[in-house]
Amino acid sequence: MSVLDLARPEIRTMQPYSSARTEASGGQVMLNANESAWEPTGEAGAGCNRYPDPQPQALLQALAMLYGIRTEQLLVGRGSDEAIDLLVRAFCRAGQDAIVIQPPTFGMYAVCARIQNAVVIDVQLADDFSLDIPALLAAITPAVKLVFLCTPNNPSGKSMSLADIEQVAQALVGKALLVVDEAYIEFSDQTSAIELIDRYEHLAVLRTLSKAWALAGARIGSLLANPEVIALLRRIMPPYPLPLPCVAAALAALSPSGQAAASAHIQIVREQRAFMRRSLAELPGVREVLSSDANFLAVRFDDAGAVYQRLLQAGIVVRDVRRYPKLQDALRITIGTPDENAKVLAILKSMVDDRRFADGSA
Repeated sequence: MSVLDLARPEIRTMQPYSSARTEASGGQVMLNANESAWEPTGEAGAGCNRYPDPQPQALLQALAMLYGIRTEQLLVGRGSDEAIDLLVRAFCRAGQDAIVIQPPTFGMYAVCARIQNAVVIDVQLADDFSLDIPALLAAITPAVKLVFLCTPNNPSGKSMSLADIEQVAQALVGKALLVVDEAYIEFSDQTSAIELIDRYEHLAVLRTLSKAWALAGARIGSLLANPEVIALLRRIMPPYPLPLPCVAAALAALSPSGQAAASAHIQIVREQRAFMRRSLAELPGVREVLSSDANFLAVRFDDAGAVYQRLLQAGIVVRDVRRYPKLQDALRITIGTPDENAKVLAILKSMVDDRRFADGSA
């Protein structure tokens, strides 16, 4: 069985849109795409009068080298969100097929499925936010086409072991495509599931430059998968997904100096994550600080709503995750600069002092 047998048959047989840029390239006088012959004003617009390469070779090569794969195993798009959407549209027939997710987890898996009118099957993580493999596998039906695993998980920060991921991959052979979202793995010591791609044709891995590489505003995400899956998704991808300025920003980030800067910042985040976990855990009113392999901490409070409002009044925005299962008392706090982290701690300490004063214990 080919992994493409899991995909929608009408997608496998459709004639994809053929853009002017893919039909002809390398000419001197470009008169085939109805573009402007004049560049826009300003240095930032240089070359932007022409449509960009749908999958720029320089970027593909840089990312393939970074991730240790072949360029034909790589699709680059507008953040991981686009890859998630493409996967759901390619593999899930509206009103018939389903995906499996493990709440609490990243919300876009379910959003993309519901837009496609695919069923979303929830298999909650265990109480310690680890993967419940027996429950997950018990939920697999012939309708399930995609299974999403997020590691390190968002919003808990907990990683899944490579052994657990491989156990799921083995169980899903011929049944569903396994998608492992590794948006935060640069902050973790866990081994990437990329190592399994050549062994399992039904395994795909999501990576992004938004987090560790500081390019959230450029929207550069990657799907790493079997070349047949990559080719299938390119059939339904918009013809020009990557703006030239975004590609330039990505190539700069992936240059030797850019990689050195990212490495230094990742180290700061890891050090500050450990510091913030210790410091937060010592504060009255903090019930628990979850262990995290990502660039954030999920923190349980006695009164998460009051903490959220107090931080907001001070101009500090954190993520309210109380709507997620098992996190009804929690906020997610991204690890910022040392100064930003110190401000968070100062506000939380001031709340403790205010309560002591109100209680007459100050």
